[in-house]
Amino acid sequence: MTEPKAPHLSNMPMWEKWKEEQDLDAKKALIEQYLPLVDYVTNRMAIGLPKNVSKDDLASNGVMGLIDAIDKFDYKRGLQFETYASWRIRGAIIDGLRQGDWVPRSVREKAKRIEEAYQHLEQQYLRSVSDFEISSYLQVSEKEFTVMLQEIAVTTVCSLEDPIREEESETRMSLLVDEKAKNPDHKVHEFYLKESLVKGIEKLTEKERIVVSLFYYEELSLSEIAEVMSLSPSRISQLHSKAILRLRGALSKQKEQLMQNS
Repeated sequence: MTEPKAPHLSNMPMWEKWKEEQDLDAKKALIEQYLPLVDYVTNRMAIGLPKNVSKDDLASNGVMGLIDAIDKFDYKRGLQFETYASWRIRGAIIDGLRQGDWVPRSVREKAKRIEEAYQHLEQQYLRSVSDFEISSYLQVSEKEFTVMLQEIAVTTVCSLEDPIREEESETRMSLLVDEKAKNPDHKVHEFYLKESLVKGIEKLTEKERIVVSLFYYEELSLSEIAEVMSLSPSRISQLHSKAILRLRGALSKQKEQLMQNS
């Protein structure tokens, strides 16, 4: 992951006018300048979503996320605004999707079953488990397991953006963007969550790690990753789904401990 950079110097007067003087014209100029970020994130997230999900609705929620990012961004801290805003835009889009409840309950239940299977087996064996082991645990054939992965693929595209705790807005991936100084207890929780995420990534297969890296850090689309890895888009989607379910399983135990210690 590249080191965050400060906002471009040419933008500094606008940030200063907005943050120091509350100049609404400066805020409007910032919104207009960074609107292409909304289009970029919206187009990327629309891949794999059901056709009944309107891209215009995604973009509308994304604009709200951009405005929120501009309101909360501290330009003095030397972070790159594009990175910070992208996560805020994604979060706003995902909040909109949650409110729309576009994923059937049966699909959510299948995703939960697989996540729990990864969590249980990988804690038991202390290693990455195979499709055969997961299938056996779920009492389904490997072919049926593959079909399940295809069905739940759309639920995993954004799953690292899920809140760490249900009543909070902070997400697992937002741990990588320190919005402001946290209290000591929060820093301890953050440390263990990061540690759990690192350990979870270590348990992924090589191909799963590559997919996660290219998707979340290099910001390639699933179809672009398919070209890079010379695999079919459906295979990349399966690898991504398995990787995210493994990571969610690895983080679930830590999440429970955090809630218990709160």
